[in-house]
Amino acid sequence: MKEQFIIKGGLSLKGEIEVRGAKNSTFPIIAATLLTREPCVINNFPLIEDTLKMLDILEEIGAEIKWLGKRRVQIICKKIDPLKIPVETVNKFRGSILLIGPLLSRFKKVKIPFPGGCLIGARPIDTHTDAFSQKGVEVSEKRGKYSFSFSSLKKDKVVLREFSVTATENLLLFASLQKDKTVIEIADQDYPNQELAQVLNKMGASIKAVNSHSFEIKGKKRLKGFNHTISSDPIETGTFITAALITNGEVVIKKANLSFLTLFLKRLKDFGADFKIIDNQTIKVFPSGKLKMNKIQSLPYPGISTDLQPGLGVLATQNQGTTLIHDPLYEGRLKYLEQLNKMGADIIFCDPHRAIINGPTPLTGIELPSMDLRGGAALLMAGMAAKGKTIIHDIYQVDRGYEKIEERLSCLGADIKRVCL
Repeated sequence: MKEQFIIKGGLSLKGEIEVRGAKNSTFPIIAATLLTREPCVINNFPLIEDTLKMLDILEEIGAEIKWLGKRRVQIICKKIDPLKIPVETVNKFRGSILLIGPLLSRFKKVKIPFPGGCLIGARPIDTHTDAFSQKGVEVSEKRGKYSFSFSSLKKDKVVLREFSVTATENLLLFASLQKDKTVIEIADQDYPNQELAQVLNKMGASIKAVNSHSFEIKGKKRLKGFNHTISSDPIETGTFITAALITNGEVVIKKANLSFLTLFLKRLKDFGADFKIIDNQTIKVFPSGKLKMNKIQSLPYPGISTDLQPGLGVLATQNQGTTLIHDPLYEGRLKYLEQLNKMGADIIFCDPHRAIINGPTPLTGIELPSMDLRGGAALLMAGMAAKGKTIIHDIYQVDRGYEKIEERLSCLGADIKRVCL
């Protein structure tokens, strides 16, 4: 069933909103349950499209899933059959790539279809395959499926080709069930990996960050179950902060995750944003008028997350002067800017990774596609700032990362309706 958002713009957000559990932390923590036969309990579970799909995959390969409350789920992976991995579901989202590490470590071989996800540019898994190859894993690809297998492992050090969140996660998961020591260099240490390391340590592995971009793992042949509460989502926190600024609103954001937004908040303050950090889980955003933004660059942690860049791009259309947007990570991440131009923005593309936004420009509501998760959320924010009515199609993309976002923003005074076609 197809759905769309209908937005009447021009209203300032006002009120209080709570942040849900972190989507990107939940994926690898669900995958970690495959490393043990004991019960695992996940609290503050985000009820969104992608995390529920991940549970569906585990259930199809034999996991026992039991809901203990609205956001509390128990997973038991006693009888798992990797041969039952559902091709169609795996093809739909990128998070399924995290099945490789735990299933390979537990069964010594696994076949997995090419994982899907957002259309934000080329997203090969060569960093994953290269990393596993360094450990002595045999990797092959045939007819859209990857095969991984090993009989013995070599080398205690793996050097990743790039700062990859999911490749780091896959290696953490894999190495935790192997008794030998593994060091991952050029590792990503953003919030999903730090939280995954906490969970794996609860299970009995020994994982520590040995410097700003390395992990040292001492695994065990047998891991325990765990009980863990997912941290609040820093990306959702940043999204609500940006939405308040775009609509010149006054919003209190509770259960916020600010510890991974240091540079994001610093740059907003540089641009002239008015906000107050009340405590380590609460931030209040005030009407800030027109900001003066000069450059936004997304980089691996501790830089500004690429997932927050699209919202900042919308904010830049209301900026005084010229803003350079630079996202070196994905060549398709700036596609949402093409839609903003259709709404009346003045944006010049330099190349697939850079664009110049001239502002301020009034935006006018039109019909738009939602091509990817974060771009769709950005267009939702653009619709709230635009004059007239904005219609956004393919909103399942937004549902993949935000739980009932239209209801939650409506509680702040936004005029957003979900319509079934």
